[in-house]
Amino acid sequence: MKSVLEGLLFITGDDGLTLEEISEVLEIEQDDVLELINKLKEDYLSEERGIMIQDFAGKYKLTTKKEHKNYYEKLSELSNSKTLSQSALETLAIIAYNQPITRLEIDELRGIQSGQMIRNLISRDLVKEVGRKDTIGKPRLYAVTDEFLDYFGLTSLSELPKIEETVVSDDVELYNSKYKEDEIEQL
Repeated sequence: MKSVLEGLLFITGDDGLTLEEISEVLEIEQDDVLELINKLKEDYLSEERGIMIQDFAGKYKLTTKKEHKNYYEKLSELSNSKTLSQSALETLAIIAYNQPITRLEIDELRGIQSGQMIRNLISRDLVKEVGRKDTIGKPRLYAVTDEFLDYFGLTSLSELPKIEETVVSDDVELYNSKYKEDEIEQL
């Protein structure tokens, strides 16, 4: 169960999991969950491990060890010198055209979790947190930075290309398939 817990904490990333959520997923009592967490924490105490478990306001998350901070900063510097991936460009476009926007709204538009991508863009100073949305949970709001404008050679967001909406009528056939035509002929 320890390895399952580790996997659960890994895939939830910054969102983390509460004791109740872990208990529900693993189908064990909360006292047993706490025992598992403590055992996993002990495993991570070894100098051979680079991660640890921390409790942030009742949510358990995997985090890196502070004593390795210099290496993480070097990696971040290397990452910053690379070109932007297609995922990064997609996330930036969503933020630029919809700002201020929450991570959940970005996730919904992309159809995939964007937490790590947003963190990467923040570390490259292309995105910043600009406040909290006045809804349940007060999620963070994100917007692009002046560095974003510099990176793309823009003086303001008004210079972004306009997005034209494409409306597809229900009576328009979107594709023609040879296989479909063959099936009709056979009938």
